[in-house]
Amino acid sequence: MTTDALSAGFAQRARARIRALSALTKPRVVSLIVFTAVIGMFLAPGGVTVQVLLAGIVGIWLVAGAAAAVNCLVEQKIDAVMQRTRWRPLPQGELTPAQTLVFAGVLGGIGLWTLYHLVNALTMWLTVATFVGYAIVYTVLLKPATPQNIVIGGASGAMPPVLGWAAVTGQVTIEAAILFLIIFAWTPPHFWSLALYRTEDYARAGVPMLPVTHGKRYTRLQVLLYTLILFAVSLMPYVVRMSGLLYLCAAVALGALYIGYALRIYFAYSDQVARKAFRYSIVYLALLFTALLVDHHL
Repeated sequence: MTTDALSAGFAQRARARIRALSALTKPRVVSLIVFTAVIGMFLAPGGVTVQVLLAGIVGIWLVAGAAAAVNCLVEQKIDAVMQRTRWRPLPQGELTPAQTLVFAGVLGGIGLWTLYHLVNALTMWLTVATFVGYAIVYTVLLKPATPQNIVIGGASGAMPPVLGWAAVTGQVTIEAAILFLIIFAWTPPHFWSLALYRTEDYARAGVPMLPVTHGKRYTRLQVLLYTLILFAVSLMPYVVRMSGLLYLCAAVALGALYIGYALRIYFAYSDQVARKAFRYSIVYLALLFTALLVDHHL
């Protein structure tokens, strides 16, 4: 075999390994996490410095990626039997558990070091709590044990804007708590929309998601009720004078459309409607936080 062929083979294996490691971090999920954290930074009083912005993005991204990798490690057997996750690196044998654990440790360690030394200690400790909440409390304890896993475990997923706020101010205020509440209320209808059209997947894997344990009709009602709660919570920034009329109009319009999807899920359910609602929920959150940011700086 020629030197060129050996080099090409090594480069191909290296690219495959990098792709597998990247997939462990769930980049699309982490990008939304980092986005809401950045919004929290720009909404915080006092203004964000370039160092805090860049170090906060890097640190939060790395720790969130490490938590995702631990999630993949713990759930590799579940992922192997679920249609939507069987392609992941561990079920496919592209990476070993030991490699995944080392990768997560290095990623998380660098991320926490970055936050502690280049941002502040409060942000680092809040990020540690978020990591434990997702990788341990939600993944290991709640997900296999209770259909309320996504409600309770949603607290860790709602932390990113609080991390961003703390990175700039060094404290957690009522405004940061409101940002937390928005994502906390958003999480159940977001995930239960997915669970509705993936019920058989979860049942086959033995995961007690709400439509598996309580049926689809009950889950559809919960999606509607939580969407209404989300609508009310989304108005809180205007109520506490954190935002103005621009945000209020955006929140009402975006929320009305989300409620429309929730009503269709409850009264005229189809898997296609649930898929559309799930996809819209991601757009909804991104646009809601963007509206909050634009309103804040106008």
